[in-house]
Amino acid sequence: MKEQVEDSEILLKFSIEDTKNEAFNLLLIKYQQKIYWHIRRMVLDHEDADDLVQDTFVKVWKNLEKFRNDAQLFTWIYRIATNECITFLNKKKQKYNISFEEVGAEEAEKLISSSYFDGDKLALKLQKAILSLPEKQRLIFNMKYFDELKYTEIADILGTSVGALKASYHLAAKKIETLILNDEIKF
Repeated sequence: MKEQVEDSEILLKFSIEDTKNEAFNLLLIKYQQKIYWHIRRMVLDHEDADDLVQDTFVKVWKNLEKFRNDAQLFTWIYRIATNECITFLNKKKQKYNISFEEVGAEEAEKLISSSYFDGDKLALKLQKAILSLPEKQRLIFNMKYFDELKYTEIADILGTSVGALKASYHLAAKKIETLILNDEIKF
């Protein structure tokens, strides 16, 4: 397997017109799958996630020249992807005039019938429990539990304090644990 290219090399290649496309392809190879799963865990639907990944990387392409090295490149891309998810979910709430929790319930129903979901019943229970969380807790839980991001990285992405993140993650984990252990998640 080819070794991953450093972000600094990608940024350098992107700054040179002749290697701009190569740099962007390297960036896609390095981050596209991580971004897909980050988005997919928020919106659940495969087609929606694909669209949002495309939207995210279009924004990355358009704005990469303006990227300042005051954050990690992947943190910056995650922030764009996270904002795309939140915008998408908010539009969905407004379009159908439903709450975030109702959007989560709708997505849970789609998940059960999705041909892209191949998890067992416990995995399905976990996903439904996650969907029952408030938006910010769901986002924090997914980033910490699935993406295995450090609290400092999540704080950079969301623009919040580490202490608040730890509290939100703890509350989210407790809610999920309670829902699953008390068998409150039904199919």
